[in-house]
Amino acid sequence: MWFIVNWRILALSLLQPYLRSPVISSWVSILTVPVDYVHYQWLQYRKDNLYRLAHNSQKCYLRGALNDRFDNVLRRIRIDDGNGFKRKYIYTDGELSGTIFSPQVFVKPTYLGTLFLYDDSDYEDTGVDFIVVVPQDLQFSIFEMNALIDFYKLASKRYKIIRE
Repeated sequence: MWFIVNWRILALSLLQPYLRSPVISSWVSILTVPVDYVHYQWLQYRKDNLYRLAHNSQKCYLRGALNDRFDNVLRRIRIDDGNGFKRKYIYTDGELSGTIFSPQVFVKPTYLGTLFLYDDSDYEDTGVDFIVVVPQDLQFSIFEMNALIDFYKLASKRYKIIRE
């Protein structure tokens, strides 16, 4: 590839033949160390950018990026769809401002059945789009995971991280 360069050999080959003594050759080799270091950093940056470009917001690629970063050996992190519970209203906003709740009117108690209370993020109209399920024994930084998910996810998607 055009970007793989051995800077020490290049610098020594550009020297005039009568200047290739051991002292000058070592001096030129020492002068190429910073250039070689910057070139190595650039190669690592290029490799990191190619990895980021190879992943996108699809479920399989996001799961792969999360597992590569946080659980490389066992790969237990998974992504599930968000919960889509429908809201069950006890009263509407119009009934709240009406005369039903005035002190003069007696309201008989009604049996509503069994109602489950969910978090706001579990409902279909205001909930999350996907849930990142992380194993309980996995040690990770929540801020780093949020940053990685925010980097790859679509702007309109919402998520929640839960431990299982």
